[in-house]
This record gives sequence, C-alpha cells and structure tokens, in this order.
Amino acid sequence: MPTFQLMGIAAEPFAPLFQLSDAALEEFGAVRRFATESPGFPCRVSLEDAAIGEELLLLPFEHQPAASPYRASGPIYVRRGAKQRKLAAGEIPPYVSQRLMSVRAYDAAHMMISAAVCEGAVLADELARHFSNAAAAYIHLHNAKQGCFSCVVNRA
Repeated sequence: MPTFQLMGIAAEPFAPLFQLSDAALEEFGAVRRFATESPGFPCRVSLEDAAIGEELLLLPFEHQPAASPYRASGPIYVRRGAKQRKLAAGEIPPYVSQRLMSVRAYDAAHMMISAAVCEGAVLADELARHFSNAAAAYIHLHNAKQGCFSCVVNRA
C-alpha cells in the first residue's frame, strides 16, 4: 500500500499574474518565459513539464511559510492555465522521476527531521523510508541540481 501522495500548488494565486505586462511582473520579481525545451520547464501547479512554446511565469514562491527556522522561498515555474494536480497515492510523474531530487521531511512543528538526495527513479522507496518515521508529517521535494522547490508530499 503506497504511503505517499504528491500534490501541486494551488493555481488561483497565479492566474491574474499572466494578465500583467512584463514591466508589472518585474515589480513582483517575476518574468515571463516560453518553454524552449521539454523537459526543462517544470510547472509546480500541474506537476508536468511545459511543452515547447508554452507560456510560463518564473517567480518567487514561499514554499515553506511556517514560522520555523526552515521558512523558505525560491523560484518556481507556473504554466498559463495550469490546473492543480493531486496525484493518485504512490504515483510519481515523469516531472519528478526524470530528475535528481532532494527529499526533506518535516515534523508537525515544521522542523526538518531527515533529508536525502536520490534519483527520481528510486524516489518511491525514499519517500516510504522517510514516512516510516511516525514523526514525519510531510515532505518537500526540490530539484537537487537547481535547488528549486518541486512539490509537497503528504501521507496517503
């Protein structure tokens, strides 16, 4: 029985940003991009890589908003029109399985209790290992090479 479930971030906060001019986006620290390769532009809402030519925003995102020493933000891509994706328990999409991933487990107080780096192809075993610790409340995945937040993993 799978012990984990990956989930994209909510799309609603980003939709209005696509209507802004490039100058207005700069005020948010954001830039408009069009995918020039695939994979290569991973959308944090849909948990899919954008197709070549698709419009995305590259912008800062507070992925760990908790009042803890691990509070953090970083750059993410979001595709125009993306819908939030909540995967089936145990499912790992190519968006993750084809990348080197950083795995960071947090407890209920939002303190990091374990971490690892692994190939996405073996991520299921790594997630199960972290969730075997009863104190692990949730996990954050990051793309290990660029360090960007990828998605949240909850217990299934």
